[in-house]
Amino acid sequence: MSERLPIQYNKKPCYDIVFTQSFDTLWDELEALENSCSNKRLCIVTDSKVNELYGEEVLGLLKGKCLKAVKYVFPNGEEHKTLDTVKGIYKYLIEEGFDRKDMLLALGGGVVGDTAGYVAATFLRGIDYVQIPTTLLAQADSSIGGKTGVDFDGYKNMVGAFKMPRLVYMNLSVLRTLEDRQYFSGFGEVMKHGLIKDALFYEWLIDKMYEICDRELDILQEMLIRSCTVKKMVVEKDPTEQGDRALLNFGHTIGHAIEKAKGFSLYHGECVALGAVAAAYISWKRELLTMEEYYEIRDMFVPFYLPISVENIDPQEILRLTKADKKMESGKIKFVLLKKIGKAFIDNTVTDEEILAAIKEIHFSDEDAHA
Repeated sequence: MSERLPIQYNKKPCYDIVFTQSFDTLWDELEALENSCSNKRLCIVTDSKVNELYGEEVLGLLKGKCLKAVKYVFPNGEEHKTLDTVKGIYKYLIEEGFDRKDMLLALGGGVVGDTAGYVAATFLRGIDYVQIPTTLLAQADSSIGGKTGVDFDGYKNMVGAFKMPRLVYMNLSVLRTLEDRQYFSGFGEVMKHGLIKDALFYEWLIDKMYEICDRELDILQEMLIRSCTVKKMVVEKDPTEQGDRALLNFGHTIGHAIEKAKGFSLYHGECVALGAVAAAYISWKRELLTMEEYYEIRDMFVPFYLPISVENIDPQEILRLTKADKKMESGKIKFVLLKKIGKAFIDNTVTDEEILAAIKEIHFSDEDAHA
């Protein structure tokens, strides 16, 4: 059964998130948009992995119903979230005769959604696009809120723009085809939403642990509606990250640094989990969380197959990368900490010593192995 969650931008209706369990109603949703898609050129932007699973199915739903339906496929992987990929998409759209009235469909995970969204924000000074996220990470987080962008020389999302989609269409059945590690990576963002804004949701996640791990679709639908509702509350209040939207960066400050230091061998959600443990550790040491709360937060990532420690990192290097992150403001790191479970806040007084202590807390070293 389909459900929808409307998102506002500047207090006006902007787009809907549609939660469903197939692609069957995708064309109906596209046709229902203002300025229907029947007279548009549509380009599916996807990666090589998603293309093998769903590319032809989605293309088949569009062909014959719109002016033109084509597909652009780029190689799978974070290393392809670059301006070179953007350039390739620009060239393809020009050659296929796309104009400002046409539309992109981002079919894939966060890399596809961020990249295609950035193309939509910048091609011909902006064309419409639709998010069709196919990973838990993208469904819970990156497809919502209009943040788009690509990495630059390995630094995460250094080039980007805000561009709201016309629609976010979530077919939850695709989550069953994800590899276990990729599926559970997305849970890092889901857990984050409970920790920063909704303690009852956090408790619900723990209560429904087995159903989530078994990927029961009705439970996943409820989980994503609740998770996306948290993000909706934050992005509607602060659509361009002038204030509270930065709360969504909980776990990302140290997480992004680990992601780069490890050469993207760890998934984004895995790094968010590590960063969340580090942020909760600082919160505990500042006596905002109790010791019991800290250890519960840390240990609750484990049943969802997310790491709580990382090997082979240099804490000083992680600190340096943390300070090179785009979240720096006037030379200070905007760090997201927890006052309690379900209540986060932004703090710019976290010291290098506190960050190093938190990194060492999650660093599994040779000394630990022989302890």
